Amino acid sequence: MDNVGIVVEDLSAAIEFFSALGLSLDGQTVVEGPWAGRVTGLGEQRVEIAMMATPDGHSRLELSRFIEPDVVADHRRAPVNALGYLRVMFAVDDLDETLERLRPHGAEIISTEIVRFEDSYRLCYIRGPEGILVGLAQALT
Repeated sequence: MDNVGIVVEDLSAAIEFFSALGLSLDGQTVVEGPWAGRVTGLGEQRVEIAMMATPDGHSRLELSRFIEPDVVADHRRAPVNALGYLRVMFAVDDLDETLERLRPHGAEIISTEIVRFEDSYRLCYIRGPEGILVGLAQALT
């Protein structure tokens, strides 16, 4: 996998949130022109993007803010069992410490608790900025 894309309204807040999670900003630019619209099927478009890299360097997260055309749907607060994009899951070393870092950036645990899966993982889903659904997993072994 090269990257996962998430469309946001407030690009700066999303960059801050994912930076606090441990990702680093690889670059930020505006993508526009006929070629870009041909790829997405949207026609003429102008999109500000930020590429965030995971700490291990194996994956990236593309955060996009559409300048034009206007955003036509909003799925940010869709429930966990909605069709389509669900969430992105990150492995973390210390779940409690990660949550403390993310709370000032608006992170809220979905079910108000961290769940243990056997002797393997501590897990939770959180809502980040704009309601983005993120999973966090801490390996126990």
